[in-house]
Amino acid sequence: MASIGKITGVNGNLIRVKFESAVSQNEVAYAKLISKNEAGKTEIIPLKSEVIRIRGDYAELQVFEDTTGLKAGDEVEFTGELLSVELGPGLLTQVFDGLQNPLPKLADECGFFLQRGKYLKALPRDKKWAFTPVAKAGDVVVAGDTLGTVPEGVFSHRIMVPFKLLGKWTVDYITTAGDRVVEDVVAKLKNDKGETVDVTMVQTWPVKMPIKAFEERLRPSKPLTMQQRIIDTFFPVMQGGTFCTPGPFGAGKTVLQQLMSRYADVDIVILAACGERAGEVVETLREFPELIDPRTGKSLMERTLIICNTSSMPVAAREASVYTGVTLAEYYRQMGLNVLLLADSTSRWAQALREMSGRLEEIPGEEAFPAYLESVIASFYERGGVVRLKDGSTGSVTICGSVSPAGGNFEEPVTQATLKVVGAFLGLSRERSDQRRFPAIHPLDSWSKYEGIIDSKKVAQARSILANGVDVNNMMKVVGEEGTSIEDFIVYLKSEYLDAVYLQQDAYNEIDAACSAERQKYVFDKIYTILMTPMTFTEKDVARTFFLKLTQATKDWNRVAFDSQEFKDLESSIFASVKEVSANA
Repeated sequence: MASIGKITGVNGNLIRVKFESAVSQNEVAYAKLISKNEAGKTEIIPLKSEVIRIRGDYAELQVFEDTTGLKAGDEVEFTGELLSVELGPGLLTQVFDGLQNPLPKLADECGFFLQRGKYLKALPRDKKWAFTPVAKAGDVVVAGDTLGTVPEGVFSHRIMVPFKLLGKWTVDYITTAGDRVVEDVVAKLKNDKGETVDVTMVQTWPVKMPIKAFEERLRPSKPLTMQQRIIDTFFPVMQGGTFCTPGPFGAGKTVLQQLMSRYADVDIVILAACGERAGEVVETLREFPELIDPRTGKSLMERTLIICNTSSMPVAAREASVYTGVTLAEYYRQMGLNVLLLADSTSRWAQALREMSGRLEEIPGEEAFPAYLESVIASFYERGGVVRLKDGSTGSVTICGSVSPAGGNFEEPVTQATLKVVGAFLGLSRERSDQRRFPAIHPLDSWSKYEGIIDSKKVAQARSILANGVDVNNMMKVVGEEGTSIEDFIVYLKSEYLDAVYLQQDAYNEIDAACSAERQKYVFDKIYTILMTPMTFTEKDVARTFFLKLTQATKDWNRVAFDSQEFKDLESSIFASVKEVSANA
């Protein structure tokens, strides 16, 4: 029997409830709002809530809706279930809110404005899936083992033994191949105690509990190529690794996310828009169905899942949207797939935590964020990683958190807490964005702990050229170009050349927008050779003109197909011009 409570206080989206029988942390409850509809009739609207603190006979709950109209004495019904998501076929191509309500279907039922207290099933109940059994009667299985498969887009979606089942179970019955809806029983399991369980194609799992139905967690060892040269070469990311992209507003985080979504070497992309402005989310929703997936030639949405919780939606649901995203990512990892989770922006999530912590009257930490902010952020990123499944296959979840520090200040608490746990830091720069140098990742402030596709010694030398070029540029701002030696001026021109032709990419050019690992290795080796070539110039104007022409020729080289004759011809032309100014010629 569900526990019943009475509201004793309302503070924004936090309610205090006196309960009668036992309740648990993170349990879902419904606050019953008494309201009158347009016809003047009284109706009860259930507002979904989550228990976040228990003290004696009182529980404090965060409400995932606007609490206007709730008052002391209103009833709250506890469900006895933790905040959970539905897992099963039909997740891909969907757009959910933070509580996994399918937004397109919700819009069809509610109209232009979403209604309070309206909750829908995440998975379509009427769609039929072509089920193919894998297990057979008599097989001994454990949580996470595959019972059968259904096709979902280009993937084979595994129907697995529910993750909540403990110990060993025997397949007592499994259905034959054929079309089934997600609520049809596809298998019956029995354990040694004689307990039986009906298995359907849909299961639920608490969002704040990691899915651990795998054999072993492995160290990330394979580079995750994004086909963005500045990332793959200078600040690489591993499959199953973690990284963050802090940056001020307008520095290009959203565009960079879309590029990574399209070209990253992963099977599934999950976008968790956590508190971002509605305009940016709408742009994503409009553009993703139009983007062509280079791996399949179909719409990128076919392997994408979007969780949308904009800044205009309830603040409490921001936390739920982050955990919903990582739980769905873990689910697809259990199928042996590689998943990229892009959380945008974790700063909004942290602000929601700060707001709730203030209402709970907890002792504040730095800048009024909760004192446990670092541990909460760390526990989220820990849910990424590479795992070996019980059938020997591997899957991975790579987590990228976009951080939006106020004024681009990377010293603020959310950025610093994130930097302590991630493996790579891709810091976006307002200065580079203003100079139209995209991707606007700062090549000197950023770092990565991972090994990339290019020799690290060569990369370190290239970065030293960039750093020396910046030093010379700063010096020229003081003493002028005429006070700079020709040797220093060549160092500056080489750094600008490297920046223009390798760190920057043209997202509007079909070829230059994505640079394969093979091409990056080849091109970097050639450009490295140019950078290491000692050059002789008599005048600075001659040197400047030479590098301007060299930069344009190399940009043209970047825009032609790798295996074409034009590519070879341009390469020959570039090196012929370099040979003319070489000090060793």
